[in-house]
Amino acid sequence: MGPFSFDAGHCDGIKKSDTHFGEAMPYEWSPAPHAQNWRLSLWAYRSLLRRDFVIFMGGTALLVLLPLLAVIGTGALWFILPFAAVMFAGLWGALHVSYRRGEVLEELIADSTHLRLIRHNPDGQTLHWQANRYWVRVEMHPNAGGVENYITLSGGDRKVELGAFLDATERAALYAQLQQRLR
Repeated sequence: MGPFSFDAGHCDGIKKSDTHFGEAMPYEWSPAPHAQNWRLSLWAYRSLLRRDFVIFMGGTALLVLLPLLAVIGTGALWFILPFAAVMFAGLWGALHVSYRRGEVLEELIADSTHLRLIRHNPDGQTLHWQANRYWVRVEMHPNAGGVENYITLSGGDRKVELGAFLDATERAALYAQLQQRLR
């Protein structure tokens, strides 16, 4: 599944065969490409994984505290230490807020008659969209309002965005794969 700790309980048997610059794409298809019923799970890319967060924060603490060894036992330590603690706590808090805002999961589910999009937002809100699979159109807008390769699904009474949190090259690759799957 995605690199964040959201468990939707549907990731058994998913293959990460799509690559982007040698790394797995931040989305997964299940099952095989030519199946009529399939699921696409998309999530925001994480450049700093949780396990790397611990290493980063430990290294930062070490680099901040190393110069303080020179002032141990002096009054300067008590002047500098609160600023170092506030900086460290601010960095910790900012990274946790970033992780929380990035916990977005979109699931596109296709069966023989319908296409459903379910979006799980970081605030716990879940949004749903459904349309007849035969009438769904996938569109890519090369430069929609400053967003490159913006993907929308239209069908039924609404037009919805898909993978807005992906980068432009990932959206282009996803668009080509969606075109093949929805034929």
